[in-house]
Amino acid sequence: MGRGLHGLQAAGMAGAGLRVAARLWLPCRGHGRPRAASSSPSCPGCGPPGPGSHCPGAPRSAPTPAPASGADLSAYLWARYQDMRRLVHDLLPPEVCSLLNPAAIYANNEISLHDVEVYGFDYDYTLAQYADSLHPAIFSAARDILIEHYKYPEGIRKYDYNPSFAIRGLHYDIQKGWKRLAHGQWQTPFSSPVPLPWCPQSLLMKIDAFHYVQLGTAYRGLQPVPDEEVIDLYGGTQHIPLYQMSGFYGKGPSIKQFMDIFSLPEMALLSCVVDHFLGHGLEFDQAHLYKDVTDAIRDVHVKGLMYQWIEQDMEKYILRGDETFAVLSRLVDHGKQLFLITNSPFSFVDKGMRHMVGPDWRQLFDVVIVQADKPSFFTDPRKPFRKLDEKGSLQWDRITRLEKGKIYRQGNLFDFLRLTEWRGPRVLYFGDHLYSDLADLMLRHGWRTGAIIPELEREIRIINTEQYMHSLTWQQALTGLLERMQTYQDAESRQVLAAWMKERQELRPCSTLSLGASSAPSTTPPTSLGVLCVSPTSTWPPSAACSTTAWTSPSTHAVHPCSTRHPSGWTSSALAA
Repeated sequence: MGRGLHGLQAAGMAGAGLRVAARLWLPCRGHGRPRAASSSPSCPGCGPPGPGSHCPGAPRSAPTPAPASGADLSAYLWARYQDMRRLVHDLLPPEVCSLLNPAAIYANNEISLHDVEVYGFDYDYTLAQYADSLHPAIFSAARDILIEHYKYPEGIRKYDYNPSFAIRGLHYDIQKGWKRLAHGQWQTPFSSPVPLPWCPQSLLMKIDAFHYVQLGTAYRGLQPVPDEEVIDLYGGTQHIPLYQMSGFYGKGPSIKQFMDIFSLPEMALLSCVVDHFLGHGLEFDQAHLYKDVTDAIRDVHVKGLMYQWIEQDMEKYILRGDETFAVLSRLVDHGKQLFLITNSPFSFVDKGMRHMVGPDWRQLFDVVIVQADKPSFFTDPRKPFRKLDEKGSLQWDRITRLEKGKIYRQGNLFDFLRLTEWRGPRVLYFGDHLYSDLADLMLRHGWRTGAIIPELEREIRIINTEQYMHSLTWQQALTGLLERMQTYQDAESRQVLAAWMKERQELRPCSTLSLGASSAPSTTPPTSLGVLCVSPTSTWPPSAACSTTAWTSPSTHAVHPCSTRHPSGWTSSALAA
């Protein structure tokens, strides 16, 4: 399974010393004798020996040369294993944990805020941060729509929203097909000559940047799917071809990725409906089911139900409004230009901004665009801007410039760039959706982008625990042992290596950010997009100077949801807060 940005930072911090120590301890490839660090009583890298210390250069603890073969070789491998366990324990003092600040701002690429002149914002989950209590309401309303308008079984009403079941970034297999079920064993459609009962695929799972299904993360309904079945379902492999990956329904590909925060209740509802159908032996078309659930979630927004809940109790649903006002005011005081582009309607945005900022909130923004219809706003040049009056009614006049204090609807990015001349890296735009808000803007237009990631705080707090750091470091050490000792291929050695491989596989859930039932970390943008990673409580704006502190940690399991093809090495630099 994948590891997030800060998991890789932690791996880099813990792994730097570990890699040096491993080179001192482990024998060179093709040689039986390990390299000694030093023959003196103390080593530069280890310090003076003392009670509880373990210096690789100390003769009393130096490993013995590898024997030729047989049981002695097996004992030798296990001795190296125990040496590395002790070394890992000694490498991690208590202060190595809690090094990452949950409220800091992190950058995946270098950025100087002195060069940023224009700041843009989405509204929902960017300027307006919503309480977690909003998701159960969306789930329940969409569930009732399925029952009352789509005539789904009444039994679905017994399901309640489970906030810990799924996280953003998961994929759902919409149209993969069906599997035959007979005598409790899963078979391919062509493995039996007689007709057998059918069972749908309907997998919710984690797929990494290299299109591999992460074993242990696949669910059908609310039940986990065994790894062997997942591999069998995809033709004996964990790999999903590129042409099947897509973010939109009905465009040909069969796999949908859930990327925005509003998709959390959608995933939960989808899994609950599948669970009900399977539990009651009801046949269904999984493509129709997916479309119905998606439409029900959409209806909650289109019909204005969510807007009504928030407007009726803003104190309950909108968080940290005072901080939003402080951030915007500080940017304006420093001579920055601001704009807002959101899909939400004007009346909803106006009430929310009045609650957070005040009645004169529009004076802070040079351009305000509502009902923008993202992501097509960024890609379709055909839709023109329309001006709205104070009551939100459309005006007929032709738009030749975007005026401060006015409200505009729809439009497109190409006209926006032409009218404002805000281009390239002098613009920094913040949003919560890594695709529609961030990827196109950076790759097509060169804007700097910032991702508001509420899950960031929880990930960092997990990373800062001693259990996480020890598990991650030992997993790296075990990987190093396997890399060095794989040259031993006699029967006894292969048994030892197999035991290490099994332990390493079992360690992965402990050394990754196991958030929710999917055991997958939240998504993080890749290095090439140059995205700031900001939690809702980050101190903003940071100083304009970039920190020189940087961690680099290559990993074949890195998560890069915005890039289908991306190298495994990450470079992350923290902005000074």
